[in-house]
Amino acid sequence: MQNRFIGLVVLGTMLLSACSQDEQQQVTQSQTSSIPDSESAMLDGRPDLNGVWKAINTANWNLEAHSAQALDDFWEMGTIAAIPAGKSVITDSGSIPYLPEALAKRDENRANWPQADPEAKCYMLGIPRATYHDIPFAIFQGGADDDLLMVYPFAASQRVIHMDESGGLPLDAWMGKSNGVWEDDSLVVTTLNQNGLTWLDRAGNHYSNQLVVTERFSLIDADHILYEATLEDPQTFSEPWTISMPLYRLVEDNAQTLEHKCVEFADKLLYWDLLGLDDPGQ
Repeated sequence: MQNRFIGLVVLGTMLLSACSQDEQQQVTQSQTSSIPDSESAMLDGRPDLNGVWKAINTANWNLEAHSAQALDDFWEMGTIAAIPAGKSVITDSGSIPYLPEALAKRDENRANWPQADPEAKCYMLGIPRATYHDIPFAIFQGGADDDLLMVYPFAASQRVIHMDESGGLPLDAWMGKSNGVWEDDSLVVTTLNQNGLTWLDRAGNHYSNQLVVTERFSLIDADHILYEATLEDPQTFSEPWTISMPLYRLVEDNAQTLEHKCVEFADKLLYWDLLGLDDPGQ
């Protein structure tokens, strides 16, 4: 009797395992069938970048490798206010090659965070930070040689990728001027004339208005982009350096960006003295 019971248990386990494998195979087949083939990932002979995209990492906290850390000034929020640990997204050395004075400025920025962070004041994030910010962004692409539009919900920012221009702007701007070209199947974008008044992340990493950013958007498959950006700024960095990360397409039904007009949220931080509030930096 005991042997018969054991045999029934083994048989039941085998049947459950077989059912589980069948179900998993069906799920895998369903997922695979939802992924467009390489032909449908093209638009007018170019990789189709249309969609809503998001970086899934901690680059907006710190581009360099960092440990989890408590924010003691916000102890009432407990672990909600903790900085999450993250890997470096910087290629080669993994660290930013600052000039000595620029490194000191980074340390000053970091000591005065969050009040000093332009993100806290609802300033436009600039390039490349807008790409790996916490809020997803959208790419709108038309024909092979048409300009592209990239829309970033934070601070209602956007930029046009000019596909038939190479010059800059007469005056610096928050998002600068972005000129694009297709190199094989990669969109290469050069951004000039940013005003240098924003940061690269919440860790105080920064740049000047001499920054030139060269981005590459390379479609890995229908739902993934390899994003690379090389930063050159002789006033801030001793040499050019590059960040690299995947971007993920939002694939849920009706994926879209939602406005985040944050100006009113920054009023107390910007105008605390006029409102009779305590200095937030003290």
